[in-house]
Amino acid sequence: MKCAILMDNGFEELEAMGPIALLRRGGVDVDVVSVEGNEVTGRFGVTYSPAVPMDDYDFDSIDCLIVPGGPHYKKLETNEKVKKVIRKVFEDDSKVLAAICAAPTVLGKMGLLEGKNYTCFEEMNKDFGGQYHYDYTVTDGNLVTGISAAAAEEFAFAIMEKLCGKEHTDHVKASIYYDAAH
Repeated sequence: MKCAILMDNGFEELEAMGPIALLRRGGVDVDVVSVEGNEVTGRFGVTYSPAVPMDDYDFDSIDCLIVPGGPHYKKLETNEKVKKVIRKVFEDDSKVLAAICAAPTVLGKMGLLEGKNYTCFEEMNKDFGGQYHYDYTVTDGNLVTGISAAAAEEFAFAIMEKLCGKEHTDHVKASIYYDAAH
């Protein structure tokens, strides 16, 4: 399995790092893809380098596109190249589209949440034509959404379960959770 996490400067670090680390722990390849340039810096100064510029990336090769939230969402929602990639993944039944916090609002403004169950940062929810749920994560078909940075871990596991199955995901969860009985 292969994921691309697409970010512009200003992404929310927890919403990127959590899924990158947990998916890689679970054996999923995760490529860091920047809107432009070979590095990308989050809202709190964490920089991923190297990153693959999206113009040089083969999105046909992925099983999942992940879009973290953060202030960069304002740039993403006006970037036609980004929206084209998101739409292409959304319309491909063999691929998973995952977005967390502010990022699902980009999908909502594109009309991609119509008729879907989803979550996003509650204060940013508008009438996107779907059914909003105040939950850490919501999976509807090949769409996985997360509510906020606090949900980054569960968001990553929801993606992993969609890609690799529940048994594999439970095994990875067991490898990181503290068991007081031991």
